[in-house]
Amino acid sequence: MISDLVLVPARGAPLAGDLVVPGPVRSVVVITEGSSSSRGSSRDRELADTFHRAGMGTLLLDLLTELEKRADARSARHLFDIPFLAQRLVAAIDWLEQRPETADVPVCLFGADTSALLAAAERPRRVSAVVIRGGRPDLTYDALQSVQAPVLFIVGGDDEPDSRINQETAGRLSAPSEIHVVRGATHLFHEPGALEETATAARHWFVSHLGNGRGSGRRSV
Repeated sequence: MISDLVLVPARGAPLAGDLVVPGPVRSVVVITEGSSSSRGSSRDRELADTFHRAGMGTLLLDLLTELEKRADARSARHLFDIPFLAQRLVAAIDWLEQRPETADVPVCLFGADTSALLAAAERPRRVSAVVIRGGRPDLTYDALQSVQAPVLFIVGGDDEPDSRINQETAGRLSAPSEIHVVRGATHLFHEPGALEETATAARHWFVSHLGNGRGSGRRSV
């Protein structure tokens, strides 16, 4: 098993990440939880463990540096700057292509913000599937027609605004999409059992769409 603390170069700002590759894997899941969250959360590590048990590698990634997070706490400069966050995520996808253990492995994206949709649109040959948990996909409407990877939207059953927005977004996608409702859950999914159901739904989505993996961007489609 490979388990490394890594720095992902992204336009002059190295991003901290935890890369786990438990032997030969059939995909690697990049997990990002928004501009203000940290990869060190127990929730994200539980999520990563679910993917490891299904034979997937994971990259837990902070999309902002610690300095940027502190500044963002005051200004919220990057909170809704989805293109900026997406470019950070694209840099991580490209970085995974340079590592021997992940170079030819399809990439799956799991995010609590919708930068994953923009990243999938920019790297269609690398991204095999996307899961968005409680994000704001309406902020990426302009790029939706460029998304080729299947998308699963996971929403809380008690979060009506998110549910409505995700329904509208799914209707705009040309790629396959579904909505999974976690009954009784609110926006942050802190309710008992909500995280476990989210992890199970995401794992099933990724495993079901591994055939869509395009592998290395150098391959022809």
